[in-house]
Amino acid sequence: MKIATFNINGIRARLPRLIDWLVESRPDVALLQEIKCIDAAFPASGIEDLGYTVVTHGQKSFNGVAILSKYPLVDITRGLAGDEADTQARWLEAVLDAPAPIHLCCLYLPNGNPVDSEKFPYKLAWMDRMGNRLVDLLRMETPAVVAGDFNVIPHGRDAALPEKWRGDALFHPETLARWRRMVNLGFTDAFRVMTPTPGHYTFWDYQGGGWQRDEGIRIDHILLSPQGADLLSDCRIDRDIRGLEKPSDHVPIWVELDC
Repeated sequence: MKIATFNINGIRARLPRLIDWLVESRPDVALLQEIKCIDAAFPASGIEDLGYTVVTHGQKSFNGVAILSKYPLVDITRGLAGDEADTQARWLEAVLDAPAPIHLCCLYLPNGNPVDSEKFPYKLAWMDRMGNRLVDLLRMETPAVVAGDFNVIPHGRDAALPEKWRGDALFHPETLARWRRMVNLGFTDAFRVMTPTPGHYTFWDYQGGGWQRDEGIRIDHILLSPQGADLLSDCRIDRDIRGLEKPSDHVPIWVELDC
């Protein structure tokens, strides 16, 4: 079972890149972030032609998440519990109705910058709510995949220039404390289990030649519940897609689960 996550940075602008990647990489499930459109405007037909079921939680011009699956999806939940006033489309859950069911959580965690604005407290509160949901997932004692754009640089080795990110919301001590709290609940950072070395990134800024100089950061992650981690056989980053025409500033990352 191959499950991928990909911040597409605008589904209508990147649809050709997405279709090409789906054909080449052939994930069973793809979790998308920043689709940047309402549900009715999502270009599902070309994706469905490849055999995927499409579920979206969209928002006009901003945010938005989606799950593409070659298996039926059940128990679909849109939005992260804990704040009824939060209308941003950043969280989508579903259960993969496969021979071995898997609980899927697709997320686009707030960026939080600048840290002296209301955006940073919103990020921290959102992470606290997410932590509460992860506790609930652990209690289910089933394989769970929590994946997406976390907007978190977990460690200095996850940035080409870690000093550049000091004080940034992605690398702020309060952000990292919440990341560690979530992982320490019992979740596994799939990529780091398979690849402990530095120099591996999922995002390169469009500005300043970040891709050309390989000044990237690893902010797209796949966390696995203990039952999911028991199934892990591989986790890789499809970095080459960043060098294609009109790419997203993120690239896909995927896990292979033996189920």
